[in-house]
Amino acid sequence: SEVAVIADDTADAELVAADLLGQAEHGPNSPAALVTTSERLGREVIAAVERQLVGLSTREICGPAWRDYGSVIVVKSREDAVLVMDELAPEHLEVQTSEDEWYHDALANYGSLFLGQWSTVAYSDKGMAGTNHTLPTAGGARHSAGLSVSRYLKPLTYQRISRAATLSVAPAVEIISASEGMTAHQATATMRIARLEERPALSIAE
Repeated sequence: SEVAVIADDTADAELVAADLLGQAEHGPNSPAALVTTSERLGREVIAAVERQLVGLSTREICGPAWRDYGSVIVVKSREDAVLVMDELAPEHLEVQTSEDEWYHDALANYGSLFLGQWSTVAYSDKGMAGTNHTLPTAGGARHSAGLSVSRYLKPLTYQRISRAATLSVAPAVEIISASEGMTAHQATATMRIARLEERPALSIAE
């Protein structure tokens, strides 16, 4: 499991630290990342993590996870925060800022998004938040979404090109195929043009 948090100087450092440790608890190799526009908050979160670890019965799991896979990244702007986070593409992404809706609209890569300081990942972990929780990890959110009913559907596609459209489409296919040296592809278009224009079709050898 993995978590990342975007937070600004309005965030509660203790809550951010708790949420980072809440996912680090899944295993000693569970990544937990904070991306913040506030260096002060970053330092406060680091200190809060250390304090909270002392009282956790699972500190032997959380501690190594935070030590080896935890990170705090300070950025100059909210735009930079989005760039960093879209590259990380975390399984769980919390946003604890004064501009949560802006981040909601700007972010593109995450498994599931948790907006506001009251929306901790643990609620979803325990099935209380209502959303699906089978999510892409290890950057998979760059190209995949969480499990949904659409994964069990099989979309089928078909094409039907009309005679009229052939005179628009086929010449472009001829040119592209010729530039690629794919003469058999080219011939499929050339033959159809010839039938419509009643001109001799080029042979594949030509």
